Amino acid sequence: MSDIMIPVKFKKLLYWILEEYKKESTIFGIHKDKFYKKLDSSSFTIFGEKCETAMGPAAGPHTQQTPNIVASYLTGCRFFELKTVQIMDTLDIEKPCIEATDEGYNTEWSTELTVPQAYDEYVKGWFLLHMLNKMFGLSKADERSFVFNMSVGYDLVGIKKPKINDFIEGLKDASEHSDFLECKAVLKEAITAGDIPGITDPEFVETISPNISNSITLSTMHGCPPEDQELICKYLMSEKKLHTFLKMNPTLHGYEYVKNAFAKLGYDYITLKEESFTHDMQWEPAVKMLDVLIPFAKQHGVEFGAKLSNTLAVLNDKGMLPTDEMYMSGRALFPLTINLAKKLSHKYNGELSISYAGGANFFNAKQLYDIGIRPITIATDVLKPGGYTKFTQMANLLDESMAKPAPAKIDLAKLDTLALDSMEGTTFRMETKSQDPMYIDKKLGMLDCFVAPCTEGCPIDQDVPEYTRLIGEKRYLEAFELIISKNPLPHITGYICDHKCMLKCVRNDYEEPVLIRELKRVAAEKGFNNYMEKMKLDVTPVGIKVAVIGAGPAGLSSAYFLARQGFDVTIFDKTDKAGGTVTHTIPGFRIPDWAIENDIELIKRMGVKFEFNADENIDISELKSKGYKYINLAIGAWKSRTLPLEGDTSKVYGAIKFLQDWVKNPNAVDLGKNVAVVGGGNSAMDSARAAKKTAGVENVYIIYRRTIKQMPADREELDHAIKDGVIFKELINPVSYKDGILKCQVMKLGEADSSGRKRPVPIEGKFVEMQISSVLSAIGELVDYDILKANGIEVDDKGNIKIDEFKETNVENVFIAGDAYRGPSTVVESIADGQALTNGILAKEGISLERINPEDYEFDYDTRINEIRYKKGVINPTIEVLTTDDEIFAETKRCLECNFICNKCVEVCPNRANISIKVPGFENENQILHLDGLCNECGNCETFCPYDGAPYKDKFTLFWNDEDMKVNGNDGFLMISEGNNTEFKVRVNGKIYVVNFDNTGKLLSCISDYEIAQKAEFDSLMNIIWWTYKNHNFLFV
Repeated sequence: MSDIMIPVKFKKLLYWILEEYKKESTIFGIHKDKFYKKLDSSSFTIFGEKCETAMGPAAGPHTQQTPNIVASYLTGCRFFELKTVQIMDTLDIEKPCIEATDEGYNTEWSTELTVPQAYDEYVKGWFLLHMLNKMFGLSKADERSFVFNMSVGYDLVGIKKPKINDFIEGLKDASEHSDFLECKAVLKEAITAGDIPGITDPEFVETISPNISNSITLSTMHGCPPEDQELICKYLMSEKKLHTFLKMNPTLHGYEYVKNAFAKLGYDYITLKEESFTHDMQWEPAVKMLDVLIPFAKQHGVEFGAKLSNTLAVLNDKGMLPTDEMYMSGRALFPLTINLAKKLSHKYNGELSISYAGGANFFNAKQLYDIGIRPITIATDVLKPGGYTKFTQMANLLDESMAKPAPAKIDLAKLDTLALDSMEGTTFRMETKSQDPMYIDKKLGMLDCFVAPCTEGCPIDQDVPEYTRLIGEKRYLEAFELIISKNPLPHITGYICDHKCMLKCVRNDYEEPVLIRELKRVAAEKGFNNYMEKMKLDVTPVGIKVAVIGAGPAGLSSAYFLARQGFDVTIFDKTDKAGGTVTHTIPGFRIPDWAIENDIELIKRMGVKFEFNADENIDISELKSKGYKYINLAIGAWKSRTLPLEGDTSKVYGAIKFLQDWVKNPNAVDLGKNVAVVGGGNSAMDSARAAKKTAGVENVYIIYRRTIKQMPADREELDHAIKDGVIFKELINPVSYKDGILKCQVMKLGEADSSGRKRPVPIEGKFVEMQISSVLSAIGELVDYDILKANGIEVDDKGNIKIDEFKETNVENVFIAGDAYRGPSTVVESIADGQALTNGILAKEGISLERINPEDYEFDYDTRINEIRYKKGVINPTIEVLTTDDEIFAETKRCLECNFICNKCVEVCPNRANISIKVPGFENENQILHLDGLCNECGNCETFCPYDGAPYKDKFTLFWNDEDMKVNGNDGFLMISEGNNTEFKVRVNGKIYVVNFDNTGKLLSCISDYEIAQKAEFDSLMNIIWWTYKNHNFLFV
């Protein structure tokens, strides 16, 4: 089967490591700059052994194969909880089996290898870790300072059977085991041959202990009775003489506790199974069991503790993975696990040893250690971008604590603080991480796939990584020029853009997105004056007049782009100022007037003319008669929807009209003491905040028929409203307003509607009443369709306007853009419409659009490569306000520059099955090659790939045997023979070819039946095959 991993022989792995490091300065994709080196001799003792960092990979995907263990060690892990083995070792696991977008989910149990194969992987890892430590001097300790902890399950009958018994005994003492002896002989031979840098004495091999593990973590099935767990632990401690951790479940809290915790933290979308709690071990029996096992361990001279915690079984009602049930881990598990640790620690006065797993990461690892909880094992966090290299930063962080004396027992006061913060603070609340999809609407290709998701997520394709680097190098003028090549409103969008780019930022998978909008504002503020001083309008007139109706963002942007191409553009606006809704309805606390004025001045300098206080009754025929060949209707959407309320509506105002009046003169608005704003969008937030700042107003309520979570307003605008003291009233819908009383129908959430949000349903007979002085209706704005219809524009009964891809209407040379076409939309969407409209006119006139190519900017190549490598895997939270040059510089350095180097699929693969290879002749810095033999199709690379695709399926694949190539349908290649005529079996677009290269890389065979239109791709793939064979031969097993 294509998801079955192929164990690699020790000798092959050994020389793979040596050759890869020699050629690439990497080992299994981990660059030497990310290797962790212990700079002092500090350690902690566990099971009578020294461990020089208190963390490592949890039993799971990162300890399943030897390369995974090696990658973990190189990046600072020293405690290895080996993946669980069990008697049923040929289970067919449905794939994909991992989903870790935010909190993690998996459907795997124990290792997917057979027990003997798993044993072999752990022995190979044992030898390689000793070798790597010696090669690179990773530790200052004279003795081994890492610990292997075996993990077994799931019942006593299975554990006692020969297969598992041999596994346990073989790790306790491997001295006579054939796998151990083979590794020993191979390593000694390599040292004797002088193949291993830094190791010259073959006797080094004799110092490698055959006692691989003297400890175990017991994992049992959910629902395993406490008496059975007690018997297994007693067996392991008394008969096997193993130090034992017992993995315990978060279900010990009870169903109501967990349900309420999830509701409080915002994870109410996670569907719990109540029977998982009632069938699982309960608190009182668990305590009774521990009361027996703790003294039992002392009696038998071994250590005993709790492993906190197991995953949490939940229903798979989102269809994320192919099974009915899945197991939750990561961020959402931390509050449950740390509070379970608190509960147990208080019960046993801090003297029960705790091995931790359950949402551990950079932000809490040091706190956990300082509390006295250790070791700390991690899985979900390193399944995300950055991958194994996140361990390096955590290891260095823990060094600060490990240099001090370790706590003798758990510090209950510190634990109480951390547990409380996990429930009451904001860190673990669901909404602190964007839940918006980070995918882009493009298919993943086999080649040259690097992309900046921020740019792709931006409606105007702003070159975010490039302008960010320019700002970081203080090249503000160039950054400004690059921005305005696609965006004529850099100041405005620097303040009020809804920044969809930030929702796509890969930094979301680390901590929080780069402050892209704020950096744009920096470029505008620091580059504008210099640009205006140096600006020379060197445009050849094309002799074509364009009329733009409306001076809002859509009108301004189309005028700007057309003027830059030499068109004679005039903007007509019914008001006395340019800017549209930005000028007239957005309050000054969101954007200052000077920012708007700067952008208007930029557009004027492009030669755009303005006519204000124009007749709002548009006449297209008249404009054409005046010589305007093209007309852009950018008239906006100014009419507030009428709120259907029974009773007196004299104190019910449209939000747009209220904001217009408030912007003109906040002191002229009289709203009374208590104001209700109906709606949940950005206009509602602006109205509520403006009302709150109005004289005489004491209370402002936002009334919404759904929940806060479902509000369409940008999260930051909602947060601003909360900060300003606005009160949110969820699940109520106004029905009448009489004598200052607003009566609202109480709602509940029903089935999801077409938008994916749950539909609000009235609760019959249930109402609430509120004392309200004024009501502001912010339930949407409407376009004046009558004006459009009067000019012959086709509008259907639903308000849909017939246009083409360039926004041209059914009336020739008449275009429509912005809110007038879309309905209420964003500034940047309106700018995008202006771009599209311009492209349509240019196409009609046969004029090519002139725009800056971001690749033309020169950056120091080595500096850029080194900086990106450093940033990968490093947690670096943002500074919320960018004021000083140092703060600005620091923020620019958070950008990962994904379009230059992405490699997310390489980083997140626990099996090292996606690799980056630098092949000449391609657009991207490197190409992605998939190794079928290391892949178990867990699906993690698909989760984090920005495209609509799955690297483990879509990337060119190296196969290690013919059978796997037949089973796996990927395009890829298999080496058949090598020498002067090296032969490969190749599949491209489903077709099989046999190709031959001579020893210079010249393709000997003729590809006669390959479609000529695809020959360039075929030649590129042949280039990859030969380059891989010639320069990465260690990949061929």
